[in-house]
Amino acid sequence: MDLTVVFDNSQLAHIIDQAMIYQCACPGQVAQHILGLRELFRYQTSCRAMRTEDFGVHARIMESVQKTHAEMEACLVDVLAAEGWDMTTLTMPEGLRKLRDELLAE
Repeated sequence: MDLTVVFDNSQLAHIIDQAMIYQCACPGQVAQHILGLRELFRYQTSCRAMRTEDFGVHARIMESVQKTHAEMEACLVDVLAAEGWDMTTLTMPEGLRKLRDELLAE
């Protein structure tokens, strides 16, 4: 069982960094949860390999993670597009940076 990915881990880390630097947490939170799903999937893969009598538990969890992971990656694409992020560099748009600066200045 494989996990299909749209964003690699380094791209997700970059989104999280951008979100932290510019105080726009929503894309970063979604990216963080995607990384968590990947860790859960990795753990279940490892656990399934070690236990022969899992009663389908690991396969069921992995199936659910696959569906959730795909939905969260689609969500992240939509969020980044809606906010106007550069999808090539995964850089936050200048407008959001200016908004952050204005909020900090108040």
